[in-house]
Amino acid sequence: MSPDDPFDDAETARAVIAADGTLTQWNEGARLLLGHRAEEVVGRPAAELLAEEEPTPRPPVGARWSGTLTLRHRDGTTVTAWILAHRRDPDGEGPGDWLAVSPLKPPDDEQTDDPLVRAAVSQSPCATMVFDEHLRLRGVNDAMAELLGLPAEYLRGLRPTDVGGRHQHTELEQNLRHVLRTGRRHDMETFMKATGETRAHAWLARMAPLTDQAGRVRGVCVTAHDFTGQYRARERLQLVNEASIRIGTTLDVTRTAQELAEVCVPALADFVSVDLLEPQEPGSDPVSPLNPPVVLRRVAHHSVIPGSPESVADTGEVVVYPAAAPQADSLIAGHSIIASVSTGDLDPWLQADEVRAAQIERFGVHSMLSVPLQARGTTLGVAAFTRYRRPEAFTHDDVLLAEEVSARAAVCIDNARRYSRERETTLTLQRSLLPRRLPSTAAVEAASRYLPAARSGVGGDWFDVIPLSGMRVAMVVGDVVGHGITASATMGRLRTAVRTLADIDLAPEELLTHLDDLVLHLSQESGDGSPGEIGATCLYAVYDPVSRRCTLARAGHPPPVVIPPDGPARQLDLPTGPPLGLGGLPFESTEIDLPEGTVLAFYTDGLLESRTRDVEAGHTLLCEALAHAPSGPLDETCDRVLHTLLQPGGTADDVALLVARTHGLPSSQVATWDIPADPALVAPIRKQVLDQLGVWALTDASFTAELVVSELVTNAIRYGAPPIRLRLIHDGSTLICEVSDTNHTAPHLRRAKTWDEGGRGLLLVAQLTQRWGSRHTAEGKTIWAELGVLEEQ
Repeated sequence: MSPDDPFDDAETARAVIAADGTLTQWNEGARLLLGHRAEEVVGRPAAELLAEEEPTPRPPVGARWSGTLTLRHRDGTTVTAWILAHRRDPDGEGPGDWLAVSPLKPPDDEQTDDPLVRAAVSQSPCATMVFDEHLRLRGVNDAMAELLGLPAEYLRGLRPTDVGGRHQHTELEQNLRHVLRTGRRHDMETFMKATGETRAHAWLARMAPLTDQAGRVRGVCVTAHDFTGQYRARERLQLVNEASIRIGTTLDVTRTAQELAEVCVPALADFVSVDLLEPQEPGSDPVSPLNPPVVLRRVAHHSVIPGSPESVADTGEVVVYPAAAPQADSLIAGHSIIASVSTGDLDPWLQADEVRAAQIERFGVHSMLSVPLQARGTTLGVAAFTRYRRPEAFTHDDVLLAEEVSARAAVCIDNARRYSRERETTLTLQRSLLPRRLPSTAAVEAASRYLPAARSGVGGDWFDVIPLSGMRVAMVVGDVVGHGITASATMGRLRTAVRTLADIDLAPEELLTHLDDLVLHLSQESGDGSPGEIGATCLYAVYDPVSRRCTLARAGHPPPVVIPPDGPARQLDLPTGPPLGLGGLPFESTEIDLPEGTVLAFYTDGLLESRTRDVEAGHTLLCEALAHAPSGPLDETCDRVLHTLLQPGGTADDVALLVARTHGLPSSQVATWDIPADPALVAPIRKQVLDQLGVWALTDASFTAELVVSELVTNAIRYGAPPIRLRLIHDGSTLICEVSDTNHTAPHLRRAKTWDEGGRGLLLVAQLTQRWGSRHTAEGKTIWAELGVLEEQ
């Protein structure tokens, strides 16, 4: 016989009976008891072994049955035996068969003289049982027999798996074998309801080896200790510790409430719901004081049953609690309230709410605990804990535990609520500082996207498209270091500064130099006066649709990606330039030719850092996403880029994306004249301008254009330096007059006095045109003026 196979033990009769009453196993001990060999009885009904005069026993109820039966021996005689039968795998996951055992040795008085039993009884003050080296019970004391619910005199010779079929009995047998093998003490903890108990308890089984005089292990003494109090205290401490880790992982109100519900199920309740009060105005605190009926919104719930079928409200729905509801009572009273079905506490509420009453009856809810969620003197809502699977009602210790966890969650919810309010304020500020819509220009068509950071708050990313003189357009993208209102405010100041500097037509490298000085001044104002308190990066580009050339300069910003109409996407190689705010370092610009239909993609570094921290891999993904940009809508291109490069659930940093497709102005819409520095030639120039306006079908604008051209050309001849050039640009709705010379002195608008003979020309130009201005060039300056015109039909 193998010591690890209890079924082959001949010291105890064992038989296995299937659910239909058929014998499926029969051991040697059963043959010794009744004389039948296994092949004679296996497959036959077990009832055939009962004596004729023995009434057929009722089917066993529950997981165990014990009693005395008169059985039929193989030789025709009868045998009276005490039988213990228990269902193997009582949780219902197994085949549902029964193990029947009977000790072969009848109880006698010799067991009281057994030295092992005498030693165990004398050394153990609590429920005790003793096993020999073959894991057979040699005896139990009265306390253990009471827990097992079996007579002590009939247990001799049984093994742990004979007494019961739970997994704890199998685990006990394994641990006993370990003690016999190692000779060392071993403790086993379990939570179960003993046969002699009305409710489950936590048990500590302490196993100690019993040795003879020679030191050999001859058996094991097992003592059982009820440590439910310590077990519950440890569970409560573990729940509080788990709540401190799991609740408040994000600054999201809904997620924090859901974490509260998930932490408490099933450790504290079978179902938990979290309902929050709604503020009267967005961003304000919830209304106080409260009066019934109380209106709340279901934010989260969780159940031991998937899908939370016992809930009468879905998340996001409004729930109204009358005065009789525990949730309303606890909110108004300001403290926790326990309500149970057995005491009738819920009757007034359930009588007025048939749907909820039906749910409580359906699931067998017997106890509810409502805990108000309060933080910093503000009542936020209520958490309701419900029990129906756990038979015990809520205790005072449960209330203290629920209040501790709920208080921790309430602070996290309040933090999330305040953060959401501040984030919404910052996001509103951020969006108000960004362009609401991009301007429509003849030089480029553009699309943009801005996404705030999901966790660290709104940052200082920005973009802009700025129309310039001469049909040109400036495109800018930048990133202020940091997050929050300060970063947004700094971004707004920088964007305003860029627009101001762009309006005076500075070259990209000069504009970045002025912007660098501004950031230095801002750093001195906000910090201790040292550089670097405020940091930012910027990329500035100017595109001319007439020459189809683009000039770019960057200050520590990622270079753009260019996608030609007939080639693959590639990253532009631009001089790096230092970030803004360091001071004293120069910036360089690069000029490139862009065929019509070329797409430029400007972005901030948050776009590449979202899905992968490998910058090269990010650039590869970006180029793949932009591959079809020249031929498709730019809005779809932006969406495809974000979908490809950003992870679901938001980004760790702000993302700004600006995509622009270039257009070229046909040579037929541009007219240029080189003008000799002779005032007598102004009249022929006016005639040529009128002829060109006739070609463009803009004769309605001839009078105004003639006056503007005459004034600008005359001023250039009188005050400028040759060579002088006149250029007219027409895009269908605007006529631009430009006069360039090599004198760097720019004219200034002033109001002429009564006796002045001149000085009224620029004032006349300003009154007749939509806008006018001057810009410096490498060769000198250009005076320009824009007129709104309509082509003749």
